[in-house]
Amino acid sequence: MEAVGPDTCGGGDAARGAEGWPAPEARVHFRVTRFIMEAGVKLGMQSIPIATACTIYHKFFYEINLDAYDPYLVAMSSLYLAGKVEEQHLRTRDIINVSNRYFHPGSEPLELDSRFWALRDSIVQCELLMLRVLRFQVSFQHPHKYLLHYLISLKNWLNRYCWQRTPISVTAWALLRDSYHGGLCLRFRAQHIAVAVLHLALQAYGVEVPAEAEAEKPWWQVFSDDLTKPIIDNIVSDLIQIYTMDTEIP
Repeated sequence: MEAVGPDTCGGGDAARGAEGWPAPEARVHFRVTRFIMEAGVKLGMQSIPIATACTIYHKFFYEINLDAYDPYLVAMSSLYLAGKVEEQHLRTRDIINVSNRYFHPGSEPLELDSRFWALRDSIVQCELLMLRVLRFQVSFQHPHKYLLHYLISLKNWLNRYCWQRTPISVTAWALLRDSYHGGLCLRFRAQHIAVAVLHLALQAYGVEVPAEAEAEKPWWQVFSDDLTKPIIDNIVSDLIQIYTMDTEIP
C-alpha cells in the first residue's frame, strides 16, 4: 500500500505512553489522531463519526504492529470507514484532497491521474484489511451520550450562578474530544470516561457538588455504580499524559 504521510517510526523505547504503547509509538499515534480530527472537521464530520474514526484507528494498531502499515493511510481509511458506520458517507476524493492539503498547505487538488487512482485504491484496500483485522466489529459505544446526560443532571444539582460562570460543560466536552488522541476508548468503559472528564472539569475550576460530604456515596458513583476512584484516577492520569505529550510535539 502506498505511503501517504510524513515518515513515521515505531519505537523500542521501554517507557510507556498514555495509551500503554511505547512512548515513540504513542507520539506517532498522537500525531495521526490529530490529523484524523483536523481532517474530519474539514470534511464536515460530526463528533461521533470522528470519534469512531479515532477508535477504529487505535483498535487496528492494537492488533497490528505500527511498522506494518503506513499510519496515515490507515487514518484515511478510518475516516472513510467511520463515515459508512455512522452514516455520514464521505467521498474518497474529498478525503484525498483534504489529506493532501493537510500535508502540503496551499497545494491544488490532485489531478485524476495514475497517482490519484493508486491512492484511492490503497484507501479502499486498506479499509477491507481493517474490517478483516477488526472482525467487522466497527460499531462502538462512545461516552458522548453519557456525558450529555451527566451534564444535564449536574446542572440541576449545582447553583445556577456557579454553572453560568464556570465553563464546566465546554471543558468536559473538550477533555472528551482530546481523550481520543490516546487509547482510552479501548481501555475504559464509555460511562467511566464520561464521568472522569466531568470530574476533571469540576476539579479544574474548584467546583464542588452540593451536599457531597453528607451523601451516602460520591456523586460519580450515582452515575455509574461500578466506578471506583482508582479508575477515575487512571483515566485522569492518562489524560494528563496526553496533554503533556501535546506540549512536546510540534
